[in-house]
Amino acid sequence: MAVLAVNGSPRKGGNTSIMLEWCLEELRREGFQTEVFQVGGQAVRGCKACGGCSTMKEYRCVQDDEINKVIVKAPEAEALILASPVYFSDITPELKATIDRVGYVDLHHGNLLRRKPGAGIVVARRAGHVHSYDSINHLFGILQMVTVGSRYWNLGVAREAGAVKDDREAEETMRILGSNMAWLLKRLQD
Repeated sequence: MAVLAVNGSPRKGGNTSIMLEWCLEELRREGFQTEVFQVGGQAVRGCKACGGCSTMKEYRCVQDDEINKVIVKAPEAEALILASPVYFSDITPELKATIDRVGYVDLHHGNLLRRKPGAGIVVARRAGHVHSYDSINHLFGILQMVTVGSRYWNLGVAREAGAVKDDREAEETMRILGSNMAWLLKRLQD
């Protein structure tokens, strides 16, 4: 099994990817496999509230796109990390669609993500971090997951691609987050 990470940024290799990688490096150093899904920039659709997932026998959404790949993998994962840049004080539409669809499928299929660790990561130029961070963490709360934190909120400050590398506090926060998640996962395995 692996820790499943979802990157909601359309910029591959951008600031969100860098922050996510700092966290995942710590998990891999502690012996955990990681897998990253890039939903940002993909042609994905939001939840239609059609109820189709409630009638399906499989743990999946009736819409077949990149988000459905995340949905199918989520119950197999040991933990879930969702990362996004901040767009107008919130997460990207691709990550919001992921949250809605993962949430509905899980609620209609026996809460398979219940008690799994989850962590949110956000990066912004100036503001909107806390609201975006909350948007992610609300999913973990409603799905009865265990939210993993660091020594500060899981956020970074940057605008231009790669600028988050200058945010030493963000790097330390991400590394502590990865270490905290590894610690929790090891305790859950006992």
